[in-house]
Amino acid sequence: MSLRVPKKLGRIDLVIDSSGLAIFGEGEWAAAKHGGKGIRGWKKLHLGGDSDGVIVGKRLTDASVDDGSVGVDFVDGVPGKARRVIGDGAYDSRALYDAAISRGAKVVVPPIKTAQTGCRGCRARDRIVRRIRKVGRRQWKKESGYHQQARAENTFMRFKRILGDRLHARDADGQSVEARLACNILNRMTELGMPASYAVRM
Repeated sequence: MSLRVPKKLGRIDLVIDSSGLAIFGEGEWAAAKHGGKGIRGWKKLHLGGDSDGVIVGKRLTDASVDDGSVGVDFVDGVPGKARRVIGDGAYDSRALYDAAISRGAKVVVPPIKTAQTGCRGCRARDRIVRRIRKVGRRQWKKESGYHQQARAENTFMRFKRILGDRLHARDADGQSVEARLACNILNRMTELGMPASYAVRM
């Protein structure tokens, strides 16, 4: 079963992020079953979504896998076309810029605070560094649309509140299927209708 995207995607803002999910692997499960404590590990769930909260990319990896490399996979494999690729500082890599620019997408990723210009072949990142120096990080986030990154955080909050913060399957294949089913459930809920939120002035 593949990831089900409930709508035909046009040009989207691809928002990427990752979060940890607890697992109870074969060895730990057996130890607990026979009276031992067992040590719970965790895996990393990487999600790519659009600005409406639809999950368009999913990958479950070991905890040690680098976010940036998975971000490149999302950019290369997302259905439809990305207008912007938005992520936190973990995605500040040359490979992500190359992947996004090759598909005509703009990168909206905050560079590290000590970032310098002069990265050969990475003029797009240099422009961001210079702009942040000029107007400040907060203003750059506002004018670049970086606030969309909060949508990925909201998706993980929904995931963990509705489906829990752990995987129940004990082997890697089962855990991958479980994560995919969970994403399909959230996409189906999004398709049926998301709550409307409004700012309230006190």
